[in-house]
Amino acid sequence: MDSFSAFLVGKVDDVWTQRVEDLTVDDLPDGDVLVEVEYSGINYKDGLASTEAGRVARIDPLIPGVDLAGTVVQDGGGFVAGDRVIAHGYDIGVAHHGGYARYARVPSGWVVPMPDGLNAMQAMLVGTAGYTAALSVEALESHGLTPGDGPVLVTGATGGVGSMAVGMLAKRGYEIVASSGKADQVGWLRDLGAAEVVGREETSAESKRPLESERWAGCVDCVGGNTLAYALRTTRYGGTVAASGLTGGAALPTTVLPFILRGVTLAGIDSVMNPIEQRIPVWQRISTDLRPAQLDGPAPTVVGFDALGVELDRILAGGMVGRTLVSPTV
Repeated sequence: MDSFSAFLVGKVDDVWTQRVEDLTVDDLPDGDVLVEVEYSGINYKDGLASTEAGRVARIDPLIPGVDLAGTVVQDGGGFVAGDRVIAHGYDIGVAHHGGYARYARVPSGWVVPMPDGLNAMQAMLVGTAGYTAALSVEALESHGLTPGDGPVLVTGATGGVGSMAVGMLAKRGYEIVASSGKADQVGWLRDLGAAEVVGREETSAESKRPLESERWAGCVDCVGGNTLAYALRTTRYGGTVAASGLTGGAALPTTVLPFILRGVTLAGIDSVMNPIEQRIPVWQRISTDLRPAQLDGPAPTVVGFDALGVELDRILAGGMVGRTLVSPTV
């Protein structure tokens, strides 16, 4: 197999660099499934992996890209050449070369067969962010939330997880209140299905009050910090908050009162290490009853490796709206 291009990060002469290099399959790590990558996504974790300060990259050099979709090119691991597949999470793009290359080799236990109704672009438009959103919706519903229960708050709604959560909840018929700091994206959030949009200054405000008026039947929180604390103290009796993010900080300034006086559930969402047997049915739902409107809208922004560094900086700075994809052929 001929050489192919890959986007790498790591130190060269003791200086951290981002660069595009030609590799061969022999440069890829162990694994029994070799995939020709069609698309990968740009996630906040990829931004962190692209910088030395992010302390996410655990090998040097590293091909980032924590999610990928493409076609199997050799029989192996129970897959055959021509199978369409998705891989994300585990060590991909962190301690195992990821999706920012023409080819990726991964263990078969990390690979999800492409569900009917999705192609590689759509799968990566969902990507790690959308999969996390789907797990969040499942968590709310497993704790009894139904569309008629009242408004559901989605924080960080213009981000990858938040925007996908808005689209998925809209598909299920929920009344969605989206929180965002980007006033110019109110129309876009309404197009995705939000009934109302509130400013980030409201949902991230500090408060000395351990409980406030009950507003939300449930919440998908993609932010953490003060925003998660706000969601907990304003969620209705018996409601659930699904938490997956920390862009607002890892600390949680709250009390036990939402839990012991209102019976609020805080559901932690991990999309990295959850088992493959859980992933397959969730991806089936993403292609059917959780299919967000974004998948059938305009084509997403797709960049090649030459523009990737700029986009990774953009997501770290909070300037990315929705999902931007990466293709090795652009």
